[in-house]
Amino acid sequence: MLLKFLKNNVVLIVAVIAAAASCFIIPPDAEYFKYFDWRTLACLFGTLLVVCALSDIHFFEILARKIVTKFKNMRNITFALVFITYFGSMILANDMALITFLPLGYFALSRTGKKKYMAYIFILQNIAANLGGMLTPFGNPQNLFLYSYFDIPTIEFLRIMAPPFCAALVLIVLCCFFIKPEPAEIIDDVYYKTDKKKIAVYLILFALSILSVFRIFPYYYGIAAVALGIIISDRRAYKSVNYGLLFTFCAFFVFSGNLSRVSAVHEFVASLLTKNTLLVTVLSCQIISNVPTATLLSRFTSNYPALLVGVNIGGIGTLVASLASLITFNEYRKHSGKPLKYLGLFSLVNFSFLIILIAFETLVL
Repeated sequence: MLLKFLKNNVVLIVAVIAAAASCFIIPPDAEYFKYFDWRTLACLFGTLLVVCALSDIHFFEILARKIVTKFKNMRNITFALVFITYFGSMILANDMALITFLPLGYFALSRTGKKKYMAYIFILQNIAANLGGMLTPFGNPQNLFLYSYFDIPTIEFLRIMAPPFCAALVLIVLCCFFIKPEPAEIIDDVYYKTDKKKIAVYLILFALSILSVFRIFPYYYGIAAVALGIIISDRRAYKSVNYGLLFTFCAFFVFSGNLSRVSAVHEFVASLLTKNTLLVTVLSCQIISNVPTATLLSRFTSNYPALLVGVNIGGIGTLVASLASLITFNEYRKHSGKPLKYLGLFSLVNFSFLIILIAFETLVL
């Protein structure tokens, strides 16, 4: 049990250790309370809670299966799987999109006898999840934090993220064409009953959560309504919420807040970011992942456009650049005994995407 917890919460454990170590440098005081972005934490919790409730009634799986079973060849099925994940991450966030749609990918490939494509399609789904969520403030956790932390206007957010979003879309489309249009047929013998009443309720609650994110509705009222609604309709959803992600944010709020109060560290990191915010951000993601990078570097720069783009495209690259990539790797290992083959292909595709997107954004920013 403990080993499983450690494996599934590596970033959280690192964050807690880092936060605890920083407390020896800056002992706890009243300033600690100012470290936390309560709007981000509340909105993230509300969004995750509703998504978990929708997952409990198999809403996303029912929707996705209906779409996928309509396609008749492997190329079209690949497009369906990848773009369900790509656009799904705009609503579900990257982690939940993969948890929801990777099993669908395995289902489609195993039922059609095309498991030879599993590594490549899983990698494309992983990239789609990491890059698809960049367009919306709630699409990736780091987006929600930066959107709130810098109080970025919604139109400005969309203007910044639209170019890399479209560039990523083109690259993903091109990669899907590498799959041959071989005939394939999915025989679906799994049936889930559609609960239309619950779907309607959850979608209303989800809309409240989104309105809170966009500051159209006071977040404390919106999240309270979501929390109460889920208590009444599906208490089990509370057990499925990724609390590790919420606590990871809290730990890195403490860590980054303490580091920002150390003058030597502040000057050094700020000087690096002044030279090339985008590149420093991307490199940081490759080492400590994109969510910790967002909370840490936001304390040292006001160049939020480059920081925002960096923590999104920086989520691809190494296996630890995003928690989503670890989720994909673990799912692949469940179904295949060839992890080295996967890691080699993963690195080739991810770094190809990363290099192209960095070059593209260098011209745009």
